Amino acid sequence: MTAASMPLAGSNTVLKEPGPKQRIASIDILRGLVMLIMAIDHVRDFFHYGHPEATDLAVTTPFLFFTRWITHFCAPTFVFLSGISAYLAGTRRTKNAIRAFLIKRGLWLIAIELIFITFAITFNPLYNVFVLQVIWAIGGSMVLLGLLSGASLPVIGTIGFILVFGHNVFDTWHVGLIDKTFAGKLLVSGQGFGEFWPFAPKRGFLLAYALLPWAGLMMIGYVFGSLYVKTYDAVKRRKILLYAGLGALALFFLFRYFNIYGDPAPWASQKTASLSIISFFNVTKYPPSLLYTCMTVGAALIVLSLTENVKNKFTGILYIYGNVPFFYYLCHWYLIRFTTVAVFFITGHNSSQIYNPHQGPIMFQPDDFGFSLGGVYLIWFCVIVILYFPCRWYSKYKQTHAKWWLSYI
Repeated sequence: MTAASMPLAGSNTVLKEPGPKQRIASIDILRGLVMLIMAIDHVRDFFHYGHPEATDLAVTTPFLFFTRWITHFCAPTFVFLSGISAYLAGTRRTKNAIRAFLIKRGLWLIAIELIFITFAITFNPLYNVFVLQVIWAIGGSMVLLGLLSGASLPVIGTIGFILVFGHNVFDTWHVGLIDKTFAGKLLVSGQGFGEFWPFAPKRGFLLAYALLPWAGLMMIGYVFGSLYVKTYDAVKRRKILLYAGLGALALFFLFRYFNIYGDPAPWASQKTASLSIISFFNVTKYPPSLLYTCMTVGAALIVLSLTENVKNKFTGILYIYGNVPFFYYLCHWYLIRFTTVAVFFITGHNSSQIYNPHQGPIMFQPDDFGFSLGGVYLIWFCVIVILYFPCRWYSKYKQTHAKWWLSYI
């Protein structure tokens, strides 16, 4: 079956696979879209010459900021959709079985993050740094969701909303647990790729993603998953998704415009209109602020509402990527990094430049390495085109096989 001829069955756009498992086409289409966009940021991390900080108003440009801003939608959308998928997985299992599945899958994802993705990012066989970013956040969130899976949807949803809406109180209320301890940074206040926590000389964790705000978002996604059971009215579901998305965006614009609450970095008028706009949309990802979450997930909900009955060649291609997200995620990291190594040597660099003290544990990143932003986009396009073919093969393999390990990759 080709992407262009992908069947979309009924108003629910449910794609049936062999066995009891079902896939929701609109979810896979959105997931595929954000997976492709995500790769822009990862290519930029390694190939943009000079590594300028895209969110620093002193050095950024509108194009550079947009390149970073558009990728903000990826992680929260993926975590939210993972919550929906977790609920749907539970409809095919007993309560004990879904609890065990979520906990085991969560621990598996954390192990993959520490071993395979850390190595892909650093290419450092000594593992001086263990990276805890989005896969850790998803894995840890699945473990917590698994522990809560026996609770009712209102309880899980309430906990999720408290975590998402409430964690920004720590922007002004500082306590030792949050500011100074490993547990506090790991769970609540980890501030991105500058948050390094050593546990031995020249070894440590990079606490890029604080767990609890992301776990709250997955719990909210889990509650939204109840809208996708086969007996739920499709028209009503689309209306709920649309109104929820519009409400989240309205909250974002209202709270952001008046700097009421929900982000530790208030916006302000700048010397030019473009910088003022950048300041307004420059919300905080590490940890994900309420306004960052409203902006990104609000848009995702609207896309989910509007794409349920969309069928064309482009959505068919997106479905292929979204059908095998973890497979794509692993492959895209290694393809990017092997390309980095190849370009490193092709451009005349040598083994003495593999380690750059300015880049810490990240190998093959000398100061004079990289291309313009246009070159970054060209490499990104090549990466996603190349990955389409193994993703299409693996998607077909999953549709025609029912092996247990397919639930983990």
